[in-house]
Amino acid sequence: MTRLTLRLDFANGSQIGPGKIKLLQAIEATGSIAAAGRSMGMSYRRAWLLVDQINRAFTQPAVTGQTGGSGGGGTALTDWGRELVSLYRQVEADSLRANAEALTRMEGMLGTKVEPAEDGKQEDGAEA
Repeated sequence: MTRLTLRLDFANGSQIGPGKIKLLQAIEATGSIAAAGRSMGMSYRRAWLLVDQINRAFTQPAVTGQTGGSGGGGTALTDWGRELVSLYRQVEADSLRANAEALTRMEGMLGTKVEPAEDGKQEDGAEA
């Protein structure tokens, strides 16, 4: 089945897509930027930079640090961060529903599986 992948490009130059949303969900599940990054195969630095981009893109932070205690500190999504994830998933689901017929027709037009070129790029120049 075809997946619909959305990246939203906002007027202020910020972007959010499936990777950043997955990172936010992993932070929610693990309570840690480091653990969330590891679960996605990325370094802490990369995960932290993505969180910083998200927090700077909007008027409210999506992720906040929690001060340590006996169990140590951690990271959590803010209520607004959970709403951001929910809104993105709503746009994604609505887009899939709205385009279901066209996607089904395109699937019916598919040929055999296309392997990426040896240089890792598709014919259109996009990364595989």
